[in-house]
Amino acid sequence: MTTLRRMTEEEFVQYNDFSIVAYAKEKVAAGNWTEEEALEKAKATHAELLPDGRHTANHFLYTILNEERENVGSLWICKQSTDKAFIYDIRVSDDHQGQGHGKKAMRMAEEEARKIGVQKIGLHVFGHNTVARKLYENLSYKTTNVKMEKDI
Repeated sequence: MTTLRRMTEEEFVQYNDFSIVAYAKEKVAAGNWTEEEALEKAKATHAELLPDGRHTANHFLYTILNEERENVGSLWICKQSTDKAFIYDIRVSDDHQGQGHGKKAMRMAEEEARKIGVQKIGLHVFGHNTVARKLYENLSYKTTNVKMEKDI
């Protein structure tokens, strides 16, 4: 059984450090940033979004737990307006992927979003992340925008 729990301060520090590096790598893989600039830009983005860390208003950071109550991932939801939330990040650790934790956590994210009073939830997925895209489509998320590029 997969469950969510609000992150502790120690979990947040570990999550934030890992998430910044992972975000930088994703932006490089997507062709948005160069490797040289990626880490600093990722740090700046996180600092801007979470100026008060896990206590930043309207940001909800969770640890995803498996049936043994082990930390298997993380979830970050932001209430963007009175009717819409946004999933900034959902991550299941490599050694726990393929066990249904991501799908269950996404469903729980919808429940948490309802608790904070919104009727819509959105997210961003990098185009190269085909596994995540398929999961979101299977959970009835609809594509709202597509940005494409080609090297010439």
